[in-house]
Amino acid sequence: MATNTERTNTDRLGRVKGTIETTDVRVLSILRRVSVPALRISLGLVFVWFGALKIFDVSPVSALVARTVYWFDPDLVVPALGALEIVVGLLLLANRFLRLALALFAAQMIGTFLVFVVLPGVAFRDGNPLLLTVEGEFVAKNLVLLTAGMVVGSRLPALASSKREDHGAPDHTLDR
Repeated sequence: MATNTERTNTDRLGRVKGTIETTDVRVLSILRRVSVPALRISLGLVFVWFGALKIFDVSPVSALVARTVYWFDPDLVVPALGALEIVVGLLLLANRFLRLALALFAAQMIGTFLVFVVLPGVAFRDGNPLLLTVEGEFVAKNLVLLTAGMVVGSRLPALASSKREDHGAPDHTLDR
């Protein structure tokens, strides 16, 4: 037979559990609503920022870019890449032409991995691909950015509304 103290403790635990579950549902609801738009906006801000650094020739990676695509004039390619990044960033921020923006985004992100091919001595310590240099880590983290772009793209509505399959996308659209 349960004592009053045991029943009181059980009631308290039940209320605490209920509060935790209610809070969890509310937090998840907010995250589902805001996380992908926040991701899109943060990607846009980073791209505008990094692009501007290249245009104004104050980017810490300008020399790395120039050495990676050595077959182009660095005085043209670095600012052009910066301009492309700004366009992509502005499209992401404006939530417009996202398919185009994400295609350009993916191409630029994939292009950064050229460092591993063209300049392995700069990307890896002692030629070991498991031992990244600062530059190698800088490039490797682009896997996260590329995946973030994929998440944003995954929430776009299908082009043909009659063929649209809802894979958990919210009712609102990211592609206006």
